[in-house]
Amino acid sequence: MRLLETLTFFLLLGIFLPSMAQLPSAFEDNRASKVRSTALTRKYLTAERIVWISDPSGEKVQNAESILNPGIGQADLNQGKYLTLINDKESKSGLILDFGKEIQGGIEIITTINNQNPVGHVRVRFGESVSETMSDIGIDGATNDHAMRDFVVQLPWLGRLEVGNSGFRFVRIDLVDPDSKVEIKEVSAIFTYRDIPYLGSFTCNDDRLNKIWMTGAYTVHLNMQDYLWDGVKRDRLVWVGDMHPEVMTINSVFGYNDVVPKSLDLARDLTPLPNWMNGISSYSMWWILIQRDWYYYQGNLDYLKQQKSYLTALLKQLAVKVDTDGKENLEEMRFLDWPSSENKDAIHAGLQAMMIMTFQAGAELCEVLNDPETAKICNSSVDKLKKHIPDIAGSKQAAALLAISGLISPENANTEVLARDGVHKMSTFYGYYMLKARAMAGDYQGAIDNIRQYWGAMLDLGATTFWEDFDIDWIKNAARIDEVVPVGKTDVHSSYGGYCYKQFRHSFCHGWASGPTSWLTQYVLGVNVLEPGCKRIKIDPHLGDLQWVKGTFPTPYGIVKIEHQKQAGGTIKTTYQAPKEVKIMLL
Repeated sequence: MRLLETLTFFLLLGIFLPSMAQLPSAFEDNRASKVRSTALTRKYLTAERIVWISDPSGEKVQNAESILNPGIGQADLNQGKYLTLINDKESKSGLILDFGKEIQGGIEIITTINNQNPVGHVRVRFGESVSETMSDIGIDGATNDHAMRDFVVQLPWLGRLEVGNSGFRFVRIDLVDPDSKVEIKEVSAIFTYRDIPYLGSFTCNDDRLNKIWMTGAYTVHLNMQDYLWDGVKRDRLVWVGDMHPEVMTINSVFGYNDVVPKSLDLARDLTPLPNWMNGISSYSMWWILIQRDWYYYQGNLDYLKQQKSYLTALLKQLAVKVDTDGKENLEEMRFLDWPSSENKDAIHAGLQAMMIMTFQAGAELCEVLNDPETAKICNSSVDKLKKHIPDIAGSKQAAALLAISGLISPENANTEVLARDGVHKMSTFYGYYMLKARAMAGDYQGAIDNIRQYWGAMLDLGATTFWEDFDIDWIKNAARIDEVVPVGKTDVHSSYGGYCYKQFRHSFCHGWASGPTSWLTQYVLGVNVLEPGCKRIKIDPHLGDLQWVKGTFPTPYGIVKIEHQKQAGGTIKTTYQAPKEVKIMLL
């Protein structure tokens, strides 16, 4: 009987194998258009420390330190001393883990053979701060918006569970069921990111500036997911205006990456004219400005040509938004950034300046695209807009854009507004343009000081990525975000934030805050791109109070290496190496 069964099996196998062999190619042919690929890599991280334990006595939370041992991602039959959480009728046990830096991803939990089957439930809370892991949804701004960061799951018996997709550094795990017990062999963070090299670099004799440069680079790196997001916890969306500082950081650190054109194309394809990208007129203008900067740094003419029909139509749509007096008359939503959103005069000034910047960029691109008709419309629009010079309205955002556009002198913008009140009234998004305007005014030292004070203050509070917003007054009596808030100290995360980012909804990893990274590369390391594709670069360093700086800059032809040393008389000695295709002008 067994012989007959075996022969029958092989007979059937021979019948079905040919058709089975055809499945992969048939699947590829029929499903290729429906299969979504990703450029992301996964890495498993072990927690660096335990921040908090619900029961330090060791009675309800046992063998906690075992969770800091590197895991292998596999359940097994071995007995051991593993993390054990025990609940009685009244109390619930848990702990908070610190993975050392902000990441994007989830966690992996491995259980042991000593658990009952079925195993109980645990509550998982991701946090960008320790206090966020101790929050409850609906209280102090805590949300599950965009990413689920607070939820209950049932653990497998003697198995492996991957759960979560958010931005976090800290994870709190609590056993939920009363009179229950769970033994956990491993907890690892699943870090999801693009495995790409940091081609650009910046090092100087001030380690605070070095950390700020790298933190800005890392903040954007985390947001380079399948698309270029603004935040990895909240605002996991393509916000076109927010992309501009991110793209400038990518140009300075990573060089070409397809996440940029992919995200620009998504915004274009989701926004048929006459609609505005993200529903904001200034964001459609930022799309044009990004196209210009991306072309200058990467030199991809074929990609630029793909934008021609949309680009020229958008420029013509913007041209009719200028009245006979040269004033912009863009409709709602009129927006620069959130801190300036209640100052209507500042918004008008900023939009007036942005219209000039956009048409200047449009004229450049239309000349490249051999479209003299649209270039003429752009130049005519610039001439009309320059007839109206709005008031600065006491706004650093407005002052910065007015200076960059040429409507007012950078020196006046700096003296009257930008250099006043230290880093008060700065913002993480428009701080980049404030720094640029101060550089245009020749106040490089003032900008360097702003970077140390404003972005450096976030590092002082324990940040490993830069935040959606920040006010220097928040540092008063503030607790660090990587500790349980001590009695008498202020919890920065639960206490501050406004508009759409109140309290725990506030994102602590926002790509638009990365401005110092590209600014330091351009104005301190001194890299200024003069021709598309970096074919001609001017090296013009401004060290301020620094003694030396060195770094690298990615071009489509390879890396440019630069080093500056301040001499005894204050002059700067510069050495560099560049690919033969890149012409260097040294000032």
